[in-house]
Amino acid sequence: MTFWKPSPLGGNQNKRTVGRNFQPIFLILFTLSMTTVISLRLAYLQIIAGAEYRSQAESNRVRIIPKQPERGNIFDRNGKLLASNRSPRSVYLWPMTHTQPGWDSVGSRLEKILDIPKEEIATTLEEAGPNSSSLVLIARELTEAQVTAIKEYENELQNVEVRTSSVRYYPEGQVLAHILGYTRELTPEQLKERRDSGYRLGDVIGQMGSERAYENLLRGEWGGQEIEVNAAGRPIRILADQPAIPGDDITLTIDLNLQKAADKALGKYKGAIVALDPNNGEVLAMVSRPTFDPNIFSKQKLSQKDWESVQGANHPLVNRALSAFPPASTFKIVTTAAGLESGKFSPNTVLQTYGSLTISGQRFGEWNHAGFGPLGFVGAMQWSSDTFFYQIARSVGGPTLIEWTRKFGFGERTGFEFTTEESRGLVPDDEWKRRTQKMPWTIGDTINMSIGQGALLTTPLQVAVMFAVPGNGGYRVQPHLLKDNQEAKSWREPVNMKPATLKVLRDGLRRVITQGTAQSLNKPTLPPVAGKTGTAEAWQGKVKRNHAWFGGYAPADKPEILIVAFTEHSGGGGGSLAAPMVLEILEDYFQRKYPGKFQP
Repeated sequence: MTFWKPSPLGGNQNKRTVGRNFQPIFLILFTLSMTTVISLRLAYLQIIAGAEYRSQAESNRVRIIPKQPERGNIFDRNGKLLASNRSPRSVYLWPMTHTQPGWDSVGSRLEKILDIPKEEIATTLEEAGPNSSSLVLIARELTEAQVTAIKEYENELQNVEVRTSSVRYYPEGQVLAHILGYTRELTPEQLKERRDSGYRLGDVIGQMGSERAYENLLRGEWGGQEIEVNAAGRPIRILADQPAIPGDDITLTIDLNLQKAADKALGKYKGAIVALDPNNGEVLAMVSRPTFDPNIFSKQKLSQKDWESVQGANHPLVNRALSAFPPASTFKIVTTAAGLESGKFSPNTVLQTYGSLTISGQRFGEWNHAGFGPLGFVGAMQWSSDTFFYQIARSVGGPTLIEWTRKFGFGERTGFEFTTEESRGLVPDDEWKRRTQKMPWTIGDTINMSIGQGALLTTPLQVAVMFAVPGNGGYRVQPHLLKDNQEAKSWREPVNMKPATLKVLRDGLRRVITQGTAQSLNKPTLPPVAGKTGTAEAWQGKVKRNHAWFGGYAPADKPEILIVAFTEHSGGGGGSLAAPMVLEILEDYFQRKYPGKFQP
């Protein structure tokens, strides 16, 4: 019996078609490829980019509320407050705010309340980085109306914080502007340089004066709270709390009362006044005009009026006490020292003076156009005779005069703390002249230099250091401003002059006051004063407008204060303009310190 018979259509109906040819290989390769891709992606996410994604996740869960340190206070030598801090209310934002849905609404509302374009706010947040977990300062000095508006719209203003911030305050305003300087938010360039030192976006930094010189002491260290938040951004718990460490308070050598007296004495004139203790170099006062109000830099934005107050042709931000000018006849102190120390002249030398002298075919005039007859060193200092000192310089020569110029500290910084603001001045010599003018040094250059003219440039602070040498008995002091800087206080370098030279200098400077060009300071309101006048020829455009100088110290036999006054392009003379300024300051100092001792 047949149970099966072939199909009439023919062919084998049980043939296998699945899994034949390349199908199994394709499936295996496809599966391996997908597995490899997934593994590589997981490796990338967990190993290579793991830290970044963990940071992003952490920034969504943990937020840091920074605590700004209080900047250290600045006091004068008597404990009077010169610089402190205010605590205005400010607006802060979380950096990720502008990347989240709803930013347009938040930004538009803040733009109306703060009067700051939302694009500008977004740029500030972008600079911090969207993954930053620290608050970023957006606006400070909020008005009551602005605070009220932010509270009214707090449901719209997610991730917006109103907190107090620390802002620098200078109670004396313009009086101490160049001494204290100012603080300002870091520029982008400064942030790049200082980020590794712990500075962050929105930090303030000392930009000038004491604020810059003592930045490391005054700054302090940031603190903050690390807070865990939920998905809605609400605080759950405090994970860590690090208190901010305030900056150190510092005490300056400045006497605020003397600073105010110097500021009043200089008045409307462009120039500078410096007062030193000639024995240790402590700066008792330093005034520069034109000046400015450092409080304007504590504003987040300066108005046009603010900018105009610190810009312009008069350069109010320039500290003229540290800027270089020709020293005029005050420099005859150096010429006297060079002449006596050279061995070519004795303290008893007497020279005839003239209306003018012709040297190497060039005429050099006397300031009174007549001469003073025969004079010794003391008499020549008394009358500030030009032709006397021409003869001294011609005899000792340029190299010796230049050597003594440098011994008195000219041509280099004094060591004062404001190194970026202080000019070195200029002591010209043969090498300098060949390099800049393609000409050799001549006897005419030496003659001009002997009376503080020519290419010689000195700062009022350097001139004060020069006057301290005869005042303290032959030492060059380092001027300094930090009261507790023991190293600077004890630093004195002997100039190594003979006692006879020092006596001539001291006698000559005293004779200037008693019988010479600055008799206005020979008053019973003061102890005996010693000093020297100077009037430097200078041109302002096509108009001749001289600089006026006077430097002096008192008491003459044992000085405790030294003052140099300088007026730039004032057109006045040292004896008629600068000397009365010093008189006014000395009277304030001695009558305040020794009440009833001197006739009012």
